[in-house]
Amino acid sequence: MGYNNTMNNNPHTELDRLITALKNHLTAVTNRNGEHDPAIDEAYVEIANAFETYENALFEEHNEVTPLAVYGDDDDEDLEELLTNDDNTFTPEDDIDYE
Repeated sequence: MGYNNTMNNNPHTELDRLITALKNHLTAVTNRNGEHDPAIDEAYVEIANAFETYENALFEEHNEVTPLAVYGDDDDEDLEELLTNDDNTFTPEDDIDYE
């Protein structure tokens, strides 16, 4: 599913699309077909695209951003460190890069 990345999107509409993408991901995970299910990969990309479109719309309309970021291949080491945090919580000492 493609997302329009133009800068004139309504943040409310894009938020609805992001929520739908998150629900689709949950459905794909729940219905997983093996360790490397392509439906999960597609849902993952759908979330990333929907989030970036939402973030752009939010910034264009309100000059605001979220404290979230989409991780890519370059960020794998940082993501692995976050995922292996002993208690899976963030602390003030965690190095979070706000872009």
